[in-house]
Amino acid sequence: MPLNLTKIAFGAQTYGDIENWYAARRSPNLTTRYRPTKWEECIGGSLYWIHQHSIVARSEILGFSETSDGRWSIDLKPELVRVHPRPKRAHQGWRYLKGEPPRDLAPGEDIGDALAGKLERLGLI
Repeated sequence: MPLNLTKIAFGAQTYGDIENWYAARRSPNLTTRYRPTKWEECIGGSLYWIHQHSIVARSEILGFSETSDGRWSIDLKPELVRVHPRPKRAHQGWRYLKGEPPRDLAPGEDIGDALAGKLERLGLI
């Protein structure tokens, strides 16, 4: 079973900002100073996006490549998949996702109103 990573959607004010970032790129990728030590196990896994202290979406990890300045690129599938929100504390850089990943939202499935989303982030529902 592949490993998954988490990453803050830094600078995104809304979920739409994350979608727009994806739409603007033909082959989305992130650069990072250090490649994960278990990088080979991450290929085929997903990078889960954290927005407003909740995991909200994921992108499949296609691979890792070194950039010309010695940094590492996490190459992602150009598809953003919404998931059931799950509370997640903020952190810098990427982290391995521990435990069972959140399940994908079915096509047409809605995560509910804003109040339900807030209660879910607080772990109350």
